[in-house]
Order: sequence, then structure tokens, then C-alpha cells
Amino acid sequence: MKQDYINISQIIKEITPKANKDDYAVCWIKNEVDGIEIDHVLYRNVSNSIFFLDPKLQWKIFKSDGSTSVGYILHLSKEVLNNPILSNLHINKVRLFNSGEVPLFKLSPGIEIRTQAILEMIDELLGSHLNHKDEAILSLLNTFFVYCDGQCNIKSIVSNNNSKTNVVYKFKQLVDQNILENHEVTYYAEKLNISPKYLNECVQEVLSVSSKSIIIEQLLMRSRHALKFSNQSIKEISFELGFSSPDYFSYFFKTHTGVTPSTLRKT
Repeated sequence: MKQDYINISQIIKEITPKANKDDYAVCWIKNEVDGIEIDHVLYRNVSNSIFFLDPKLQWKIFKSDGSTSVGYILHLSKEVLNNPILSNLHINKVRLFNSGEVPLFKLSPGIEIRTQAILEMIDELLGSHLNHKDEAILSLLNTFFVYCDGQCNIKSIVSNNNSKTNVVYKFKQLVDQNILENHEVTYYAEKLNISPKYLNECVQEVLSVSSKSIIIEQLLMRSRHALKFSNQSIKEISFELGFSSPDYFSYFFKTHTGVTPSTLRKT
């Protein structure tokens, strides 16, 4: 893989793509910037977002100069995207970079930590002389795209006014903040001052899943992490996640994964 097929840089200051550049750009904005301008339209409030930018687009990231990085710009050539490891991904099949719109992903809370780790590893590998680094970089890109296309994330298009997307994003923020105490859709709908029916309508339209499934997915994600990476007992995990009893937690986990918590812990 040639050196110029992939390039990554941190967003530390104002950025404009190089002239005559044919690469596709993936822009991850972790923290708030002054805005991103795409084809002469300025978009604000874009923190914790990933943009997919076609070479045909004119874009610019506005940020006050400073030493603090607020994200990454990943430049990818057509050769990289057509690599067999990446070419069969749904994210490529739907031609995200070539859809006539600017695809945008609002990352679900928690996924941003994994995103940063993946991009940092890509950055480190690109500057190294390790054996098999090309295979490692492609594997990391594959993982990055899988996370982007996961149902935990909010897929949309760049817009200054997308009310249903905003509802879903606020819903997912509330779930992340309150999942340990509240597992019911009704609770989150009340917090958002909307009906459960309308909340579900928004989630279905934006994510093509039910609002309840978002709560379930968040519980499963936290359950798996605790079972794999903590020394807590299954009883402690069940109560920490807000389940009424360890038996109900085990029933819930097996219903949605096909295995019991103790079985997962052993694997």
C-alpha cells in the first residue's frame, strides 16, 4: 500500500483540503469547532460527528488556532476503498461518498472513545516501520467503518434543521446518562416532552429500529463490557445496570444474545 493512499492528521487549526486532491475525506470532530463549511454552507454544533466528504465537495473547518486537537481528518484514496477488506462493507455498498448528499454520523455516547483509539492507532502505524502494518491499518479501517455503520449511531445527512434527527440524538444522550436507573421508553419520552409513539416514530425513521431496541442495545453493550473486563460478580453487574434481580438479568441477556452471562464470561 503506497504511503499516499492513506493520510491522517489532527484537527489543531483551520483546515482546507489541498488543491487538486482526489482523495475522499473522513472528518471526525470530537469537540466543538467554530463550524464546518461544505460547498459554501456553514454548519455549526457539529461535535461528536463524522462527515464523509466526496472529492468533488469544497469544504473548510473553522477552528481557532491552538495546540489542542479536536479530532482527525482521514484522507483515503479510491484504491484503499476498493480493497477487498473494505469493498464489501455496507458503508461502501451504499456509496456513502457518492450519494449526492453529505453523509453524517452522530456517534452514540461511548463509541467516541473507541473511535479515537482506532484513529490514534492508524496515526501511529502510518508513522512506523512495523512489519505487516498495511494489513493492520486496513483491519483498523474496517473496524472504524463497522462502528460508523452500527445501529448505535445516528446516520443522517448534513442539515441545519433536521428535527427528528435531533430528537433521536437527544434520546440517545438521555439513554446514556440514565440507563442505569431507567429502562423504559416512556421515561425518555417524558423527558423529551413528546409521546412514546412519536419518539418511536423518530427512531424508526432515523435508525430503522425501535426506541426500545436502543435501550436494549445500550444495556447489552454495558453488560458485555462488565462481564469481560471487570471483576464484579454477575449479581453486582445486574444491580448496577438497574435490573431487579440477577435471575431477570440472566433471562434478559440470554434472550437477546443466546448465551447466559456466565457462559459469555468463560469465553
